[in-house]
Amino acid sequence: MVQICTMIPVAQEVGSLRAMGSGGIVTPTGNPELTPEKEKEFRRDLVLRALQILQKDVHE
Repeated sequence: MVQICTMIPVAQEVGSLRAMGSGGIVTPTGNPELTPEKEKEFRRDLVLRALQILQKDVHE
């Protein structure tokens, strides 16, 4: 599992092995300042980054 969040240290503190930085606090998986087309690209890039992270081995 990859946790998409804005506060990586907090995610790691509670035990998340795969935490990924994202947008802002209010909209971690979006950006309302972008056009709908650009926001779709933004979200797609987030998912693709998360999938790349998911493929990496995690050592506890």
